[in-house]
Amino acid sequence: MAFWGIDLGGTKIEGVVINSISEPNVLCRERIAAEADQGYQHVLDRIQLLISEMSEKTGQEPKKLGIGTPGTLDPLTHKLKNCNSTNLNGKPFKDDLEKKLGIPVVFSNDANCFALAETKLGVVKRVMPDAKVVFGVIMGSGVGGGLVVNGQVINGRQGIAGEWGHNFLDETGGPCYCGKVGCVETILSGKSLERFYYENFGERKKLQHIYSEYLTGNSQNGKATIDRLMHYFGLGLSTVINILDPDVVVLGGGVSNIDRLYTVGVEEVKKHLFNNNPDLLILKPELGDSAGVFGAAMLATN
Repeated sequence: MAFWGIDLGGTKIEGVVINSISEPNVLCRERIAAEADQGYQHVLDRIQLLISEMSEKTGQEPKKLGIGTPGTLDPLTHKLKNCNSTNLNGKPFKDDLEKKLGIPVVFSNDANCFALAETKLGVVKRVMPDAKVVFGVIMGSGVGGGLVVNGQVINGRQGIAGEWGHNFLDETGGPCYCGKVGCVETILSGKSLERFYYENFGERKKLQHIYSEYLTGNSQNGKATIDRLMHYFGLGLSTVINILDPDVVVLGGGVSNIDRLYTVGVEEVKKHLFNNNPDLLILKPELGDSAGVFGAAMLATN
């Protein structure tokens, strides 16, 4: 039996067909533009088109589909919410997609798919294969999180389990699109760090260039920005760890490429833990951009 997964992003839709969960061989992997600006129904049509193209290439039809979304399916209303592709919010996406495709569809948010893939195929499987609780962190253009317990995604009663990006962190982050002020996302996302640099130092620079400045040791501007990241990373993530006490934390997204997070950042987290001698495992991901779509395919095993 083949496992089919879709990773629905704001700009692209990626699909994969694999023959196994434990040792996957990719039978087909394709991506197309999402064209989300053309509306909700058009996104449904694009997913159907991608499935059709993969069916033609593999000579198979899916029996079930796993899909990772930029938001979450509300277990109470059965509609999508919290999507940065806002034309999906408030829509009965699961029901509509199942009607269009004629097969069962299993949903989870993209951070959950990332955490699931790194647990079963990636760095967690290699470093701590017996891990029971894994927290997957996404720090990119936004900030999110996914929780895997005993190999299963935990969605929660309201579908928001793991969403640490919208905990309050500090008012200096300013307004968040969610309607609150000072969310983790307004401070630790790549866009927020770039905004901080611009608003304080008058230059627009990408985060990788800011980090390069910091590494030279000669830039007070770069130092102030990366020091801010390390300090608030410690504050924000320590709260999650104090509640969950996970075996492993895996970082993903563009901000996770900053190596100092795994040294300086880890020490900042330890400062705020309710533990005098913290044993903390924070790891780099290994699956790259495969994690989301592989994790989505794994949903189809449920």
